[in-house]
Amino acid sequence: MSPPRTQPFAPETAWLLLFCLARLGFATMFTAYSAALPLLKLDWGMSAAQAGLIQSAYHVGFLISLFLAGFMSDHFGAKRTYLWTGVAAAASGLLFAVVADSFVSGLVLYGFAGLCSGGSYTPGLAIISQRFAGRGQGRAMGFYLAAASLGYGVSLLMVSAMIPLAGWRGGLVLTALGPVLGMVLGYRVLREVPNTVHPLPEGDGGGSALKAVIKNRPAMLSIWGYTFHAWELLGLWAWLPAFMAVALSLGSGVTPGAASLGATLSALTYLVAVFGSILGGTLSDRWGRTAIILAFSVTSLVCSFAFGWMLGLPIWLLVGVAVIYNFAGVGDSSIHSTSLSELIHPRYLGAAYSLRSVLGFGAGAVAPWVFGLVLDWGRAPPLSSEVWAWGLAWASLGLGGLLGPVAIWRLRRMPDARRMAGGKR
Repeated sequence: MSPPRTQPFAPETAWLLLFCLARLGFATMFTAYSAALPLLKLDWGMSAAQAGLIQSAYHVGFLISLFLAGFMSDHFGAKRTYLWTGVAAAASGLLFAVVADSFVSGLVLYGFAGLCSGGSYTPGLAIISQRFAGRGQGRAMGFYLAAASLGYGVSLLMVSAMIPLAGWRGGLVLTALGPVLGMVLGYRVLREVPNTVHPLPEGDGGGSALKAVIKNRPAMLSIWGYTFHAWELLGLWAWLPAFMAVALSLGSGVTPGAASLGATLSALTYLVAVFGSILGGTLSDRWGRTAIILAFSVTSLVCSFAFGWMLGLPIWLLVGVAVIYNFAGVGDSSIHSTSLSELIHPRYLGAAYSLRSVLGFGAGAVAPWVFGLVLDWGRAPPLSSEVWAWGLAWASLGLGGLLGPVAIWRLRRMPDARRMAGGKR
């Protein structure tokens, strides 16, 4: 008697994997610039502050798109918002890759690409929240955000591989095809998904959703925890490839080979971080949201204050610490998103994600620029030291992230924290 045939994936698992693959495609533009930054800095004649400002422009555009996409999701539905913005993300990514050729054009076009890229994030989180509410939501969020981390790593690998073949331009064009793939997959995977618009809660006369979020103290503590987390994480993502390239060519100028290898090594740390996001979400379902956030955030802070001072040590040691840094930095991202969905009424979830995006990505937009300013300052007299410059620059990320664990600890002590992870806080 032959054994019964089994399906390799449950329908929900197969759906989640396809949705995550679409997210991976949209995420490739997020790190496209940072992968090519060492060469663009030379070719476009930029200071470190100018180079960081272009990355900040993307984050500013991204936070604006997240803010708008959140409110659009509340009013028009997450599915419809996701699909509308997917087309804009694909077109703007290609425009930056093909046209940008200077500091000014890079600043404008990469900022515009960020402005069009938030629709796969905030509405995507809302779709995950609706589809997996009450059954493995933290794990599903973990996979969705892990897909983004995988996209960041894939982007770095693509640029790294293309630099020796077609220069940084070829790398940017290749990564810009990612959002096109994301758009196509998004339309396919959401065909049977309803476009849900939640009604207002009972007693709500149609007032400001933003006001309702701000008055929700537990939700605001969650948002503040995410904000300081974003400062540290987005600064890390912006400058890690450049730091690796400098570490590989310490004492001499950064070459295309060093830039390519630096992007490759950074990509490896991103790929490991994929498991951090999945593990963080899964552990938070089992042990509680705030407990796991605190564990990951403290580990990340230790790396921020130590990493830059390690310049000059063996490259394998730098890569090892970068793996831990990225793993811990990404590990609590999905938990922050899940926590907020459990602390706020579904009708206000888009507004909550919007406010969180403005604060979080606003902080994350400033972080790469501040990092560059500190780096320029450390290289100038009286310090004139690469180790001091990078040590202080990485420490600036730690200083910005210090208040994150404080906010989460205060949330953990509130009775409302019992609404998270089935009472596990």
